[in-house]
Amino acid sequence: MARPELLAPAGSLESFQAALDAGADAIYVGAPGFNARNPARELSLEELAAMRALSRDLGRRLYIAANSLVLERELPALLRQLALIEELAPDGLIVQDLGLPPLVRRHFPSLTLHGSTLMAAHNGDGVELLASLGCRRVVLARELTLREIAEVAARRGEVELEVFVHGAMCFAYSGLCLFSSYLGGKSGLRGNCVQPCRRAYSSAPPGEKGRGRAGESARYLFSMNDLSGLEALPPLSEMGISSLKIEGRLRSAHYVHCVVSAYRRLLDAPAGESDTALAEARQLIDQAMSRKTSSGYFFSPQPAEAITAHHSGNMGSHLGRFSTLKPVGGESTCRFVVKGPLAVGDRLRLHREPSGERVAFRLQTLFVGGEAQERAPAGSRVSISLPAGFTLLPGESVEVYRVDGAGREGANGPIAARLPAAREQVARAERRLSVTVARLVANLPVLPERPEQSGRPTAQVAAAPGRNQPAKGSGRARPELWLRLDSLKPLQAGLPFTPARYLLPCDRQLLAQVGRLKALLGKHTRLVTWALPPVILEQDLPLWRRQLGQLLRSGFRSFQLGHLSQQRLFTGEKVHLQSDYTVSLVNHQAVALLAGLGIEAAQASIELDRAALADLLAACRGLGGAAGGGQGRGGIRLGLTVYAAPALYTARLAPLPADRQLYSPRGEAYRLEKVAGGSRTRPQRPFSLLPYLAELRALGLDYAVIDISGGSGRRELQELGERLDNSGRYGKLATFNYLGRLE
Repeated sequence: MARPELLAPAGSLESFQAALDAGADAIYVGAPGFNARNPARELSLEELAAMRALSRDLGRRLYIAANSLVLERELPALLRQLALIEELAPDGLIVQDLGLPPLVRRHFPSLTLHGSTLMAAHNGDGVELLASLGCRRVVLARELTLREIAEVAARRGEVELEVFVHGAMCFAYSGLCLFSSYLGGKSGLRGNCVQPCRRAYSSAPPGEKGRGRAGESARYLFSMNDLSGLEALPPLSEMGISSLKIEGRLRSAHYVHCVVSAYRRLLDAPAGESDTALAEARQLIDQAMSRKTSSGYFFSPQPAEAITAHHSGNMGSHLGRFSTLKPVGGESTCRFVVKGPLAVGDRLRLHREPSGERVAFRLQTLFVGGEAQERAPAGSRVSISLPAGFTLLPGESVEVYRVDGAGREGANGPIAARLPAAREQVARAERRLSVTVARLVANLPVLPERPEQSGRPTAQVAAAPGRNQPAKGSGRARPELWLRLDSLKPLQAGLPFTPARYLLPCDRQLLAQVGRLKALLGKHTRLVTWALPPVILEQDLPLWRRQLGQLLRSGFRSFQLGHLSQQRLFTGEKVHLQSDYTVSLVNHQAVALLAGLGIEAAQASIELDRAALADLLAACRGLGGAAGGGQGRGGIRLGLTVYAAPALYTARLAPLPADRQLYSPRGEAYRLEKVAGGSRTRPQRPFSLLPYLAELRALGLDYAVIDISGGSGRRELQELGERLDNSGRYGKLATFNYLGRLE
């Protein structure tokens, strides 16, 4: 059996060279502007060209990640970039957006597609779907155990499988985190996550003592330790996994060199030396200045060591703590005893308690015993200067971490020597491809003009209402209202409106009440759509097939997919299929793909802002061949969730043994719900686009989903009805990103 590839990350020329020096078989880098790890300074196409030339000469492989969701207005820039990337001839293109596979296959067929872990392949059906879309390799979800990976690998066919073995872990399932986006429009699916998981959460609002449980303080409930899969390498190799992937395009060259060296040492260990190699590999990992590590989900679906709740989860070596500042020569300085060695030029990160905010900087001055020094050994009492403007709040303390050394001088020399030729290569390609790219861009749908302000498009559309006010002069025209609920109680209590469709989750509790549901709805039972969850593991597929078979025999024919691969559960059946917002749709290429697969209705991404949604709906008007609903969209109707307390985290881990209300350091309230197979974390209050229903209809939205899951008492139903009618007096609700800007 072939030895698996060791795949390393690179976010800079220095880390690229470090990966080569440490023995990586392949390296992956981000496509500028379209990758799901957006650093402050991205690699340029010229630098990618130089990397490609050097890796080819050394017999190594280079993969380029264009694994961000791509908004409608970004498609022209994406086409230009893909044309140039095709000229570079990388060994693979990693994608997440469902619109990219058909676009790449049609216009850039020489590119080899890899399905990103953000495409959420949790089972063999997911792998088969991505293979049918043209992916030669699939990066499996990071939440799978070794047993589950083996089950998927047994069904892989000709598709290569890639597995993350080291690096940062997300608390949520791959591709199912909305938390950062919900807080301020910075989407993790677009590479802009602000990491709310690294904050401390408590059961009482900040400043209110005595309301939490006895002895309970703020804890880092969602902050995952880093993954270290050294012990998992033998079984992964035996399964025939093609590539072992290290996460870390935002990490330092020092980190990349240490971690790649560790896995290279273990993979190359001769027979009989595995124990020695494992010990040496662990030492190298310890030198990488990463977070505390665990084996992730490899050996357990509920790993107790995956989270250390009393620890912030910062990367680097913990040096100490300070809680006072002293002004010296116009600068703020702090004094503390260092737990490890420190040197001028080291990169440090300050972690503020309890807010969780972090500040990184390169150390410029270091004093030991009042004397300026270049280095300080562990145990020294040191004084260091802090970044300009850094202040302390009353009662605040700050943890100090060393996250990188002074740098690997000259490490990027070989790659830097390739840059002049690479610049000329890219310039020639741009001139040669300009006409072809212009033709491709000209064939994209024409979007309405957007006013520009400071170089950034505003979120305004024609006839937009005032903030949280209904559109005037548009009567009561609004999209169809669909209702999602997780209990039959609202049907008994009386609904404030008559839904055009009822969305019910396919859970055991509701499946056991099908007879009661039919009695409550009578002839309206035909309006029920059963909603599948976004994650179904391989071992659960037989159970789901049985449950869905029971629903089909009971006369139900309408189903909403949480993942596009779930279409395969209905092979040979005459059904009506829709897709949930977890099947992320942000551009017309993705919508066209779903229409071609026979999906009749689809929700746009819940993350979209007003301008991005308007662009999507405008572009989709040109998808021809409609019959009935979804006129002009290839027969597919487009919807949007407009009222919900959505799952910001959908996770396999349950960090607390029971449901709990939690508060962030800023006082934001959330509900942690323990559910079968894991947990969900929701905002305490729903967001609402109900004042904008007329506007949404004018933009072309076919249906609007009102989700009352988790809060369907009489009081909540009364408030919902009055908000729909614009009556009653209630405070404003959040609008998710609709009135903001998705980044």
